[in-house]
Amino acid sequence: MTDQTPDRYVSFLGLDCTGKADRLMDMLAARIDRTDSRWTGYFERKLAEKTRMGADNLHFVGSQVNALLAFFEETGDTDALDLLWDLEQTCC
Repeated sequence: MTDQTPDRYVSFLGLDCTGKADRLMDMLAARIDRTDSRWTGYFERKLAEKTRMGADNLHFVGSQVNALLAFFEETGDTDALDLLWDLEQTCC
């Protein structure tokens, strides 16, 4: 029997939006650690805000789609871009 615990919203049941957002955030953290992009400082500030506000990863991704897109395009991270596109289409 598979775990059918719903995601954050009932309409997201089975889409694993939370898991996908968590994976994208892991990709962001790894990429920030390996680049000197102008986006690094921006995301450091936004991640600190996220922590202060108690927002979850899915909320962060939905709020930062354009910035994440620009960052992952700049760094050439096609896996992150694919995951971001999927999140935007199915979860945001």
